[in-house]
This record gives sequence, structure tokens and C-alpha cells, in this order.
Amino acid sequence: MKNPSLFPKHDCSDRAGGDPTRRRFLAGAAGALAIGASPAAAFAADKSPRGETLVKSLYDSLSAEQRGKIVIPWEDALRSRVENNWHILPQRIGTFLNRDQQAMAREIFLSLHSDEYRDQVWNAFIHDNRGKGVTTPEEIFGTGSVALFGTPGADKFEMVFTGRHCTRRCDGNSVAGAAFGGPIFYGHAAESFNEKAGHPGNAYWFQAKQANAVFAMLDGKQREIALRPAGREEKGNQTVELKGKAEGL
Repeated sequence: MKNPSLFPKHDCSDRAGGDPTRRRFLAGAAGALAIGASPAAAFAADKSPRGETLVKSLYDSLSAEQRGKIVIPWEDALRSRVENNWHILPQRIGTFLNRDQQAMAREIFLSLHSDEYRDQVWNAFIHDNRGKGVTTPEEIFGTGSVALFGTPGADKFEMVFTGRHCTRRCDGNSVAGAAFGGPIFYGHAAESFNEKAGHPGNAYWFQAKQANAVFAMLDGKQREIALRPAGREEKGNQTVELKGKAEGL
């Protein structure tokens, strides 16, 4: 069976016709979570308040003090930074945002992933971000940090999620020609730092197998170019440029 994409094509703009109904969203989310539904199931019943539009609602809900801490000008170089284990700002979701804002942040995060893989991605993030003093999924998610760049609803914007094995973006289609709104990072230490062959339990292993399948399709010269003797230092801040075609394939 073909695996669908973890990161479906989605519209991060707020052209859906005004703000979503936060009251309806929050009531539905709270009710679903109260009866023990998974995070993905909690938001599946009502498709209208998508995370892309909720970025504007989250922005609008921030107090002046909050905006002064986590809203950053679009041109700031921090927007393009990517790391495998970091917090883009010192403010944490669980202590800096109120409960309604935390619920919106959680839905925005989930909306960045395909319906079939939302629970797997959520569980991977929760697993890899466990730590002393936090036990519930909500508390663990709260250890992550976010930043909003630009002005949702009025100009270019991007929301960046960070944590261990996490750099995710919702960009409002503001970064022309860039896949995923810029460089992203995701990973999963499913069982241990050094995983067994086959990587049991790793949420992203099927993607690695697909990359190997692509390599197997290359001819000899292409393989020589593609195969590197060692990994490069992770210093780049660019992503795949969407041009429609590439030479050599």
C-alpha cells in the first residue's frame, strides 16, 4: 500500500472567509479531549477551523505583552533558522499561552500533517520531548516554543514550532517557491539513540525507505554524484526550490 505524504499540500493563507469560530472550535476540542479521544480525532469532526486560519485567530488573541515577546518582524533572520533540538524563543507554549491559545497552537501543529499520520506524528513529538516534571501529552507539548513572524491577515506571516526533533512551519504561502515554508526538521528516537535494523516504531522510517528506492533508480553516474562520503554540517537555511523540473532526472 502506498504511504501518503506526512505533509499534505495545504493553504496557510487566511482567505477562507474571515476568522474561524473560536468558540465552536474550543468547545469541540474540549469535549473530545474530555472523553479521551486522540488529538487528531478531537479535531476531525469540524474541518472548518483549520490550523492555517487559526494562526490569525491565535495572533488576534495575543495580548500586547504577548505580542511583544513572540511576534517578530518578517525580515528577521531567525525565521530561516533550523535546528534538530532547540527552542526558537525562551517562552514555552504551556506557560506563556493561556489554555485557549494552547489548544489553537496544538491544532495548528496537527493541521500541518496528513490525517492518516497525525496521531503518529503527535505521539513521536510527545515521546521525544518527555522530561522531568511533565507527564501528560498536553504538558509535554507545552514544553515546545513558537514564534510568529509578520502579520497574519494583513501581510506575510509564518508560525514556527520548535522542540526536540522539531522545526515545523505554517507560512501562509508567504515564502514564494519554497517547500514547507522554509527548512524543516523532524525525527523520532523511537526506542533508543542507536536504533535496530528496520527502525521498529520509528514514525518516519517509511520515508527513509522511499529515499533508498529513489537512489536505486539512479544510474551509475547519478549515484556517484548523489552518494556522499559523510554528512554535511547542518548550516544551511534554504529549502527545496520549487521550479517545476530539475535537470538530470
